[in-house]
Parts: sequence; structure tokens; C-alpha cells
Amino acid sequence: MQYDGRMPLLDIRDLQIRFGAAKAVRGISLYINEGEVLGLVGESGSGKSATALAIMGLLGRAAQVTGQILWQRATGPSSEIDLLQQGSESLRQLRGREIAMIFQEPMTALNPVMQIGKQVAECAAAHSGAWTGREVKRRAIAALEAVAIPEASRRYSDYPHQFSGGQRQRIMIAMALINRPRLLIADEPTTALDVTVQAQVLTLLKELQQQHGLAMLFISHDLAVVGQMASRVAVMRSGEVVETGDCARLLTQPVHAYTKSLLAAAPTLRTDRSRRLAMVGTETPGQCE
Repeated sequence: MQYDGRMPLLDIRDLQIRFGAAKAVRGISLYINEGEVLGLVGESGSGKSATALAIMGLLGRAAQVTGQILWQRATGPSSEIDLLQQGSESLRQLRGREIAMIFQEPMTALNPVMQIGKQVAECAAAHSGAWTGREVKRRAIAALEAVAIPEASRRYSDYPHQFSGGQRQRIMIAMALINRPRLLIADEPTTALDVTVQAQVLTLLKELQQQHGLAMLFISHDLAVVGQMASRVAVMRSGEVVETGDCARLLTQPVHAYTKSLLAAAPTLRTDRSRRLAMVGTETPGQCE
């Protein structure tokens, strides 16, 4: 199937995810083109992270997943595969090499008793082929330098607790990008950061995306943050995609009541601090400031 005249890099069709009797994702369809940034936005529990983990094949045995997640390999015109039909070894070869993910909380995603340089190097070594140990270390240091970790060669042997929250997130970005994947999934990558550090990380991600021509699935509950990163946006609510469209149009002329609620719930410098914020999901949302 083609969208916008192009064959999508990633094409999700009627994805459904169940955990027992609970439906986390209810038949969503999304696509991402080569080099495109798609924003996936919605409140906590809307199914955003479950969708990302399904793409990566990391949901575990408790999840019942149906539908299709079609991926275009870089090996030729007939290279489309369904990620949901791949075995564990095939997915392991894809993860990190073609599709990489930045997780929400770097302090829990990083191994606290392993030097950060070795953690980055381990990602490279998993897909290194004939690289020597020295070459893997050189590439790990270069990846840390690329995400602006100061004195990367000296700090190669430091542990996660010796870095700030923003630096730990940069290390996660280095781990995700060291193998030059074609798709990067960023799952709430700035949630635990203060506003200043958040802006720095967003700027870094945008620069790296443009520099390497990455496709990106950028997941957030914050439409304002998504607006800085994405060219298209999909809005999720209760496991369903309720609205998709061009980012500029969706932020200024939303159609669905839930999208309007998300926009109305975000305070601005002009917001009357004496009134209550709009409740996300109301059927009669207030006007966006």
C-alpha cells in the first residue's frame, strides 16, 4: 500500500493489543515514511507505549497482538516483512540495527552497575560484524561525543549515577543511534527532565534526525512538544487513533473534541490562573489560549 505517493517505511494496519480481557490498543492504523517524524500523542494509558513496544517486539507473552506491522527492509523492492510474524532471532537482528528505541526513564533503562561506555559499546558490538574491540570502543566514544557528553573518552568508565538526568538521556540517545538505524522510536524522551534540559534534548534529537535522515516515531502526552518535532501527528485516546493530520493544521484547527481538549488543557502565559484547567476528554472543551 502507498500513502502520499510513497511506500511507507513502517505501515501499521489494524493493530490490536490485549492483556487478558483488557484492550490496550483497538485496531489502529498508522504509517511513517522514510525520513519523516510522526508524533503520537495522548494521555497516559491511551496505548502509545504499548504500540511502540509492539513494533519492537517487546510486549512479552502476556500480550495478545493481532494485525500487521509491515517494515520495509533496505535490501530491495520485495523486502516488506510483517514484524508480528518474525521470530525472536529475526527481531533481535532488527532491533538496534534498523529500528531503535529511546525509553522513558534513562535511570531504569541503564544498567546501574555497568560503565556507560561499555553499555554504549555493547549496542555496537551486538551488530558489529568484524569490528575489533578497539574499534567498538572508538565508535562508542564517538557516539557519546555526538550527543555532547563532555570529555567522553574520560567519562567512558563512569557509571549512570555519576551523570545528570539530561546526560543520562543523551547516553540513551547515543545507544539508540550508534548503529545508524532507519527508524528511531522516542517514547516520552523528555518526561523526567526540567524545561531547560528538555529543550536541549529536543534540539539534539531534531539535529540528529535531520543530520542522519532518520524516520522517527515521537511519543508524548504534550502536544506543544510534539509540535516542535513532528511533521504529522496522530492523536490516541483509549487505544484508538481519533485524529491524524499535518502538525500545523492539527495544532491550529483540530477537528476531534479530544484533540481540542488536549490543546485547551495546556496552560499558557495568558491563561487565567484563577480558573480550573480544562479536563482532557470532555465533550465541551474550552478554547485553546
